[in-house]
Amino acid sequence: MANLTVIGAGFGGLTAARALRRAAPDAKITLIAPRREFVYAPSLIWIPTKLRKAEDLVLPLDRFLRVNDIAFHQGAVSGIKDGGRTVVTDTGPNGTVDVANDGLIIASGGRFIRKLAGIENAIVPCSGVKEAQDIHDRLHTMMAGDGGTIAMGFGGNPNEPSGVRGGPIFEFLFGIDTYLRKQGQRDKFKLVFFSPAPKPGIRMGEKAVDRLLGEMAKRGIETHLGHKMKAFEADKVVTEGGEFAADLILFMPGLTGPAWVQDAGLPLSSGGMVQADMRCQIKGWDKTYVVGDSGSYEGGPDWMPKQAHMADLQAKTAAKNLVAELSGKPAEHTFKVELVCIVDTLNSGTMVYRDMERSRLLPMSIFGHWLKRMFESHYLRAFR
Repeated sequence: MANLTVIGAGFGGLTAARALRRAAPDAKITLIAPRREFVYAPSLIWIPTKLRKAEDLVLPLDRFLRVNDIAFHQGAVSGIKDGGRTVVTDTGPNGTVDVANDGLIIASGGRFIRKLAGIENAIVPCSGVKEAQDIHDRLHTMMAGDGGTIAMGFGGNPNEPSGVRGGPIFEFLFGIDTYLRKQGQRDKFKLVFFSPAPKPGIRMGEKAVDRLLGEMAKRGIETHLGHKMKAFEADKVVTEGGEFAADLILFMPGLTGPAWVQDAGLPLSSGGMVQADMRCQIKGWDKTYVVGDSGSYEGGPDWMPKQAHMADLQAKTAAKNLVAELSGKPAEHTFKVELVCIVDTLNSGTMVYRDMERSRLLPMSIFGHWLKRMFESHYLRAFR
């Protein structure tokens, strides 16, 4: 009986574990994660505007694990050894405990690069439910007072084109603007969008960038683009192109690989992510795969996403290839590259679709908003 391990309880990790169970019904499967829960991160954008509460988005995994006959090992990964056959975690009586395997899928997500001076003065919105709740609390304190300036922006990983998570910032920006208007308080606030990129969101395509910047202009949202970030202070954003005041700063830094991969002997890209091919197989490592934000995938386009839907596609591919290897067959499955993104505004949404052949943009409408809510319902039901 094969002993298989999956690291991570996000989209990629849960999809990989379930796909392994379906493809290898007799295998022992162990899921490793710090907490026995799944957080639906795409809906964190709705916590500040009261469309969702934190508890709506945190899903206990007890039933998922039981139904799929998956063992759970609670702990943070601190390394791997023996060519991938042993995962080291921080949960043992002596500080660590080893989890052995015959095959491994790494889906532990990326890590925000928090090196910018004064980063502690900004909230990184997609870090978790606590940060989303902090934005809610700060926003409503400002609303109860005289308002102020809210600055929202994102950066990237200069050595990893795919190491960027900009979409949620657009959604926080438009969602908060819509919410303030509904509450009759928009005139008390200045909203500023900033990015070191002259064309922020270019991974979604030129038309999407033009549409987003045009929407900002229509809503009276100021922009500060194309200037390298220097620092955050308690009341300002500082760039090489100047500085501007801000009472609340939301910033999504670029992404790199998890801290533990740096000393694990894994092949890493220049951006600090685990190198793999389009089969999700880690270069030079037997029966060891990576999916989602932890990896850098040779052969993929610069605009390729690695979260949610894309992580699902990669996870299914990794599971198929791992089971094939264990059966003595070649690992030859590859994943389809496609970007499916809905930029929500709280009462409407723009849908962007892109694959290797085409790129489509559906204009803002109430349909886009409800489609995003349908995706939320689908995933929560699937992992429940």
